[in-house]
Amino acid sequence: MTYLDEIKPGMTAELAKTITEADILLFAAVSMDTNPVHMDAEAAAASTFGQRIAHGMLSAGLISAVLGTRLPGPGTIYLGQTLRFRAPVRIGDTVRARVEVVSVDAAKKRATIKTECYVADKVVIEGEAIVMPPSRP
Repeated sequence: MTYLDEIKPGMTAELAKTITEADILLFAAVSMDTNPVHMDAEAAAASTFGQRIAHGMLSAGLISAVLGTRLPGPGTIYLGQTLRFRAPVRIGDTVRARVEVVSVDAAKKRATIKTECYVADKVVIEGEAIVMPPSRP
């Protein structure tokens, strides 16, 4: 855990996960998003992607994982997030979520954080999060 008074611009953290068939099926069950582009190989083959892709929010969820477990870490309150989906994620792709502190507003107890997800060196999601890091007890 990183407390509000320890957070500085430029600090980074990341994690990676390989997206599996099970991840897509479980995410569909929880989110109720059963769009055929995620679930049906035949329908997805006829789509602009040519094959099944992972839900964008499944990959974006990895950003939440970094914020809640790495930087700032446990106790962080997620206040907002912008997302731009730049490229699809396919079954078997390893998604690396990376966050970088842009600014800290100690008076409001908030931090602005650049968020990105990559597959290899390609940005698949980019955005910005506003979080409330934990304050020192």
